Amino acid sequence: MAATTLEPASVDGDTFLDSNELVLNMGPQHPSTHGVLRVILKLDGETVLGTDCVIGYLHRGVEKIAEDRTYQQFAPYVDRMDYVAAVSNGLGYCMAVEKLLDVEIPERAQCVRVILTELNRVASHLLWLGTHALDIGAITPVFLCFREREEVLKIFEKYCGARLTTHAFRIGGLQYETYDTFEKDCVAFCDLMEEKVKEYHDLLTGNRIWVKRTTGVGILTAEDCKAYGVTGPLLRAAGVAWDLRKAQPYCGYEKYDFEIPTREGADTFDRYIVRMREMEQSCRIIRQAVDALPSGPIKGKVAKVIKPPPGEAYVSIEAPKGELGYYVVSDGSLKPYRVRVRPPSFVNLAALDKMCRGSLVADVVAIIGTIDIVLGEVDR
Repeated sequence: MAATTLEPASVDGDTFLDSNELVLNMGPQHPSTHGVLRVILKLDGETVLGTDCVIGYLHRGVEKIAEDRTYQQFAPYVDRMDYVAAVSNGLGYCMAVEKLLDVEIPERAQCVRVILTELNRVASHLLWLGTHALDIGAITPVFLCFREREEVLKIFEKYCGARLTTHAFRIGGLQYETYDTFEKDCVAFCDLMEEKVKEYHDLLTGNRIWVKRTTGVGILTAEDCKAYGVTGPLLRAAGVAWDLRKAQPYCGYEKYDFEIPTREGADTFDRYIVRMREMEQSCRIIRQAVDALPSGPIKGKVAKVIKPPPGEAYVSIEAPKGELGYYVVSDGSLKPYRVRVRPPSFVNLAALDKMCRGSLVADVVAIIGTIDIVLGEVDR
């Protein structure tokens, strides 16, 4: 971090002349920014007057690359955006192209897609919980969360050979058929997680340091969420029961019985509780999907050379971090004319300034963590 005094400092048009006011660079090389994010903090002593986010350090031009790749060639690129939720990235893109093709996805493929994306949701939340707790000073949870996350990665590795950038789907259905013990492994993981979530609660939920560091910190009301376009756990922690799996069901989610966890405090602690409950609900969905897993084909009738008719399609799904949308334009050729991604990390990060103002510098670490950003998705 580097600090320089401001003479004078100006925030929102007001000029401050106190010598205690300064600008502090947090990042881009900083462990608590969860990637190469640079946050310019405008401070009055320890109090945050305002923030500016500087992004782009991980920009790779993913959307532009799509214009020079065939539809299937581009599919692995989306796995590299939110690399801790690669399965969800792949699902959204495949669904957008499938909408252009107007292809029907077999029921077995839909069911396996639900199982894999819910496993990915749990894995994403586990990584978030462990690193978020570590940021705030709790060391033990990161070891426990990575222990359980490893069990999800083992399932992914057995299924498609990858652990992180998991390319699980194909346009039209699945890349691979499930392996012999797939259902058994999924149920065993759900049994494990339901016990371990209780262990996380024992460590954190009643811990007075954790409660003090998260309660009343980074408040973002429902009105603020709507104004900034914030979705996912941040929105649900503000009392809005909005989840695309319920509001605009896809992959057969309307057949599953699950709840949308919500809270009313709209602070960092409530967002923690929402994500903890979401992991339980994901296990509930996985169990139902495994029980209902039908036999049959794993891929719809899609030509080997994918060439959608001219048109456009937008598809959004409920990714672990919020609404993940893909807008794909076809000009009738083998390559997309335009691909535009609506990443939840990028949109949610815009609310950081609103959440930080009036807080202390130490709270900024907790607030960045509670948004749960991945810079690969922010910068693309």
